[in-house]
Amino acid sequence: MAVRTLAACALAIGLAIALTGCSRFQGKGRDAGVPTKATAIRPVLIGSTVPTLVLFTPDAKQASLSSVLAAKPTVLVVYRGNWCLYCQKQLADLQKIEPNLLALGYQIVAVSPDSPAELKKTIQARALNYQLLSDRQHRAIEALGLAYYLDSESRSEMEREGVNLEALSGQPQWMLPVPAVFLVDTSGRIRWEYVNPDYRERVPPEVLLAAAKALAEKK
Repeated sequence: MAVRTLAACALAIGLAIALTGCSRFQGKGRDAGVPTKATAIRPVLIGSTVPTLVLFTPDAKQASLSSVLAAKPTVLVVYRGNWCLYCQKQLADLQKIEPNLLALGYQIVAVSPDSPAELKKTIQARALNYQLLSDRQHRAIEALGLAYYLDSESRSEMEREGVNLEALSGQPQWMLPVPAVFLVDTSGRIRWEYVNPDYRERVPPEVLLAAAKALAEKK
C-alpha cells in the first residue's frame, strides 16, 4: 500500500507540475526566444515528443538524442553543470538508484551545457556508470523549453565565484537550463516530468523511482 501511495504521489507531482504551469509553461520552439528569468521558461509538456537533436559524447563524438532514447525507456536528466553543487548531489543520487532503474528496464541519460571535456571530468570524479551528453550549443535545453539567459547581476555573482559558463560550454552565451527530469519512452514521448525553476529543489530519488515503477507497470 505504501508503495502504491508513493507511486500515486509521484505521478501526481509530475502531472501537477505540468498542469499548474499550463498557462505559463506552454511548449515553445527556438524561434519564440529565450527568457531572462528561470520562472519565465516554457517547458514541453507531458505527451510531447523529445525533439530530434544531435548532442556530443564525452569523446566529442556526435550522438543522435532520438537514437539514444530509442534504445530503451529513459530517465532523461537535464542539469546545469558539474560546477553546481546541487547538480553534483543529484548525479550522485542517480548513481545510487541506477541499479533499481536498470532492473525496471530504464537507462539514465544526463544532459548539460558542459563541454565534452567537462563531462569527462565529471565521469572520472564521480565514477558514473550512466551516459552523459553535452548540449554545448544549447539546442536541447532550448527545444525542451528549459533555457534562460542569466541577467548581469547573476552573471557577475557567478564570475566572482569562479564560474565561467562560456569557458565550461565553449560557447559565447551565458545561458542555463532549469533542472528537469523526464521519463521518456522509446518513441521519445514524455510520460512524466519534474521541472522546478528553483534550482535547489530536485525530485527526491524515491519519488523518481516510484514514478518509473508506476509507468513500467502500466505496460
